[in-house]
Amino acid sequence: MFAHMVVHHPKPEHRDDMLASMKRVDAAAQGSPGLIRIGPWTDGRTDRLVGLALWESREAWEASYERIFAAIADDPILEWSTQPPEVYHLAPG
Repeated sequence: MFAHMVVHHPKPEHRDDMLASMKRVDAAAQGSPGLIRIGPWTDGRTDRLVGLALWESREAWEASYERIFAAIADDPILEWSTQPPEVYHLAPG
């Protein structure tokens, strides 16, 4: 199993924009071979938004990554953020 996790720190005025962008990633990923689950999560204690995708393998994620993220290629993620997103590639350990 492989997990791709991204922690976003949106500016308050762009929180809805960031969440909509994350939902576009979710929609673009649907039906991808090896995808187990994907979706945005909100942190009730902070402004953070967390994108979490679980895959059968890292190879499955790598095969779909470019196609999925093409859906948000024009989104100004860094302009909407207070800091760059934190990206994690996780494996059971």
